[in-house]
Order: sequence, then C-alpha cells, then structure tokens
Amino acid sequence: MALLRLVLNVIWLFVAGFWLAVGYVVAGVICCVLIVTIPFGVASFRMASYALWPFGRELVRRPGAGGGSTALNVIWLIVAGWWLTIGHVVTAVGLAVTIIGLPMAWASLKMIPVALAPFGNEIVRSGGSREPWQF
Repeated sequence: MALLRLVLNVIWLFVAGFWLAVGYVVAGVICCVLIVTIPFGVASFRMASYALWPFGRELVRRPGAGGGSTALNVIWLIVAGWWLTIGHVVTAVGLAVTIIGLPMAWASLKMIPVALAPFGNEIVRSGGSREPWQF
C-alpha cells in the first residue's frame, strides 16, 4: 500500500500538485506580508503541503476548535474558499478525463473541505495513526 501511495503522490506531483502548491504558497506569502492576515497565510502553507503530497493523509476536525475557528472560516470562505473550491473542481474534471487520472481527480476533490474551512482542522496520516503529518 505504501508503494501505491508513493506512486500516486509522484504522479500527482507532476500532474497537478506542484502548481496547486505553488498557488497556495503565493497566497500564503501575500497573506503573511499583511500583518492582520498572518493566520490565513499559515493556513495556506498547511494547505500547500497537503496539495503537494495528498495520498496517505486526510483531514480531521481538531479537538477543542471553537468559535474563533468558525469566525476565521467564515471570513476565509467569503474571501478565498469559493475560488479555491472552483479551482479544485475544475482540476478534478480535467484529471478525470483519463482512467489514470481518476485517483488524482479524487485527491483534488478530497481537498475541497480544507479549501473551504482550513481553521479548526488538521491534516493527519490516513489509517490508525492520528498524529499530524510532517515532512
């Protein structure tokens, strides 16, 4: 299973992951330049890591996330969430044209929840371990 995840991640990296990650990093840098939006920049960098290597990871709700996360998610949804979701759907449609692209399309659709609501969630390894994923 680990070999399959590695192969899918490498294919994903060349097909769509690199450019999606670059987009998230650029958005994160812009957000970090503006002092008030630094939390959005940090969330964007987390999403860039997820967009770069999505297979073998999943999104789970962070225990103890409260009203602050909800308020930031509402702002994020209005400013960037819808646009990112549209980008992921368009990418998924383009990838689903070929049979080999179907798992990649699924990975793009799997990123929609984090694109809509990055606060109060964390990216963890798939399977039994629920510890945060790190490079």
